[in-house]
Amino acid sequence: MNLKILLPYQVFADLKGIRRIVAETLQGSFGLLPQRLDCAAALAPGILIYETETGNVVYLAIDEGILVKAGYDVLVSVRNAIGGAELGSLHQAVEQEFKNIDEQEKKVRSVMAKLELGFIRRFEEFRQK
Repeated sequence: MNLKILLPYQVFADLKGIRRIVAETLQGSFGLLPQRLDCAAALAPGILIYETETGNVVYLAIDEGILVKAGYDVLVSVRNAIGGAELGSLHQAVEQEFKNIDEQEKKVRSVMAKLELGFIRRFEEFRQK
C-alpha cells in the first residue's frame, strides 16, 4: 500500500510498500491490509502503526484526524504527528511536545486577553464620545 500522512502545514510522510496499518478510532483499533475494502474513518488521538515490506514496524503518535483508504492508497490527515521507532522514546517525545504546546497556548491566551482588553477600552471611549 501507499501511505501519505498530511499535517496542516506539511507532508509528514509519503511512503510506498506498506504491508499493514493499524489505527485507532473512537470505537477502537482497526487494521488495514491491501485487499481491504475502501473506507474512511475518524481517527482518535493515539498510536498509528504501520509495517513496511521489509518487516520494520513503525509507531507514530498522532492527534485526531481522518483516514481514507482508496484502492492501495491510504491518506491520513491529522493535526499533529510525532514519529519514533520505540514506544518508550515516542512517549517521551509526546510529553515534551505537550509541554511545548502548553507554553505556546499560555502565550497566545495572554496576547488574546491584551487584545480583548484594548478593544473593550477603545470601544468604551468611542461610546462615551
